[in-house]
Amino acid sequence: MFADFLKRLTQPDPAQLPDADARLALTALLVRIAKSDNHYAPSEKSRIDQITARRYGLDAAGAADLRADAEELEKEAPDTVRFTRAIKDAVPYDARLGVIEALWQVVLADGMRSDEENALLRLVANLLGVTDTDSAIVRKRIEDSA
Repeated sequence: MFADFLKRLTQPDPAQLPDADARLALTALLVRIAKSDNHYAPSEKSRIDQITARRYGLDAAGAADLRADAEELEKEAPDTVRFTRAIKDAVPYDARLGVIEALWQVVLADGMRSDEENALLRLVANLLGVTDTDSAIVRKRIEDSA
């Protein structure tokens, strides 16, 4: 279903993604981080829906549909390194920093931070070109607001 999209995304020099494709790719990354500890909790699904609804102005049904499509894309997407590097090349920095914020929201949604989630988030932040310091600042802000 997403073969053409993934082919475009993983080309050596991908063009910047149109908004709809960027939404899908970034939401798939949220799904991947939520699944990284082998427990895709309802609270994580709910948090993904809340994030996408707020970020993209979607109603509940639209957010759930986007997450469902992202779950399918995440299954078909290449390894995290290639997938995330492709996103970095196709998405502006400000949007990538926003992704790190959303990733931390998903990781912290179930009240636990697993080693797998921490490791994947560090890897993803690095691959997206976001420093550990910026990621830690974002994480702290989210923890403090909870």
